[in-house]
Amino acid sequence: MADASTKNHDYHIIDPSPWPLIGSVGALIMAIGGVAWMQTLKGNDFSVLGLPLGGPWVFIIGLLIVLYTMFGWWSDTIKESHEGHHTRVVSLHLRYGMIMFIASEVMFFVAWFWAFFDAALYPDDAVQVARLAYTGGTWPPEGIHVLDPLHLPLFNTITLLLSGTTVTWAHHSLIVGDRKGLVWGLGLTVVLGVLFSFVQFYEYSVAPFAFKESIYGATFFMATGFHGFHVLVGTIFLAICWLRALGGGFTREKHFGFESAAWYWHFVDVVWLFLFFAVYIWASAGAEIAVH
Repeated sequence: MADASTKNHDYHIIDPSPWPLIGSVGALIMAIGGVAWMQTLKGNDFSVLGLPLGGPWVFIIGLLIVLYTMFGWWSDTIKESHEGHHTRVVSLHLRYGMIMFIASEVMFFVAWFWAFFDAALYPDDAVQVARLAYTGGTWPPEGIHVLDPLHLPLFNTITLLLSGTTVTWAHHSLIVGDRKGLVWGLGLTVVLGVLFSFVQFYEYSVAPFAFKESIYGATFFMATGFHGFHVLVGTIFLAICWLRALGGGFTREKHFGFESAAWYWHFVDVVWLFLFFAVYIWASAGAEIAVH
């Protein structure tokens, strides 16, 4: 009689994990800390149950807990793979999960594009809702000097397109067994991601409009700012993959971590193309370009 405990399927039940609970607690602390920090920046006091929570420290504590959760949880996932638990069926479902995550991110950016186009196509209606300054019935609003789309935004567009090429080179190198190409491709992608973030930070520092002055600034900074945050996350994601690649952590058959990072990076690239053509080029047509 066959052993009843013999595994005869492609699924596995993971060991009890503390990471969902720890991650949830960290996210809650980070959210409360973020609100407290913003209130402090506005000159207000913020306390919970009589405990003052001003300053960035509560937010930083929550962020560290979340980062620790990510490290521990992903380390456990890598361990499961090395133990042979990631069968074809499990690997397929991991890919389904990543696809669903990217789909949710698409809808997240759809909301910001919706807000931007609603304000751009019906500027006065959007202003009445947001209670911001009158636009003069034009977009961009009267008095707004926009950034030159063929200067820093074009440079960043080329940078991201190049990074999409290098991450594809790295993926192809892994498939054909070229470890050197994998390491170089990933390393260049990380460098390009860091370059993009520095250029965007500089662009924000010289922007001739502010977040709170108009509906244009609000929609601009929310859309491009959240994209910049995703670039930062993707760069960290790829940097970790690069460190793993240096240690021989990926093979032709087992490289879901890198594959999901590459998918995420291509998603970031595509979103930026929409932002570049809609927010920078289309919205600046006929507007006065700021001179620096």
